[in-house]
Amino acid sequence: MIKIAPSILSADFANLARDIQAVSSADCLHVDVMDGAFVPNITIGVPVVQSIRRCTGMFLDVHLMIDKPARYIEAFAKAGADLLSVHLEADHPARIAEALRIMGDCGVKKAVALRPITRAEAVLPYIQELDMVLVMTVEPGFGGQKFMEDQLDTIHQVRAIIDRHNPACELEVDGGIAPGTAPLVIEAGANVLVAGSAVYGADDIPGAIAALRGSHRRMR
Repeated sequence: MIKIAPSILSADFANLARDIQAVSSADCLHVDVMDGAFVPNITIGVPVVQSIRRCTGMFLDVHLMIDKPARYIEAFAKAGADLLSVHLEADHPARIAEALRIMGDCGVKKAVALRPITRAEAVLPYIQELDMVLVMTVEPGFGGQKFMEDQLDTIHQVRAIIDRHNPACELEVDGGIAPGTAPLVIEAGANVLVAGSAVYGADDIPGAIAALRGSHRRMR
C-alpha cells in the first residue's frame, strides 16, 4: 500500500489548522523540524508540534533535521509525535542508538533518515529495530528543491536491506515528489511518499493526494 505524507513545510502557517484539515485524506502528516545548525534553515519546534497535535488526530511523522537529536526525543514524543526520524549524520553512532532507545522508552515509532551523501549500508546497525527508513532525494533544509534522480539507487539498496533484515519496516522518500517522480521512487521500493508543493500547490488537494497514491498503478 502506498502512503502519502503531506509536508506542512508547504502549508500556510498563518492558517495551519485549516491547511492540516485540507490534507485529512492523506495517510499521515509530515512535520519538518529544522534547527539552523544541522541544516541552514529554522522551522518549527516543540510548541508547534503540540499545537498540531491538538488540532488533528492524524499520524504525526516528525522529521528531526537537528544536531544531536537525542537531547530532544522525549520532548517531541510528549508533544504528540507518533514517529520520530533522526539523521544518521546528526551525531555519532552511539548517540543515534541512544536516540532510538529513548524513542522506544517513550513509545513512539523509530526511524532514521539519510542525506544524499550517505550510503544505504549506514542503516545496517539499526535496521532490525526500525519502523521506517527515510531517504532524502534533496539536500535537507528547504522545500521546493529539484528531485535528485541519482538517489533512486540508494532507495533500491535500502529496500533490499529492509527486505533482508526487517520486512515490516517502511521506506519513506522525501524531496521533489510530484506526479512525474512518484512512480520512480515507488518502482525503486518506497511505500511512503512525502509531498509538499505537489499537494499544497494543487487546486484540488484531495485529488492530488489520490493521484500520488495511485502512481504505482500507472507503472503497470
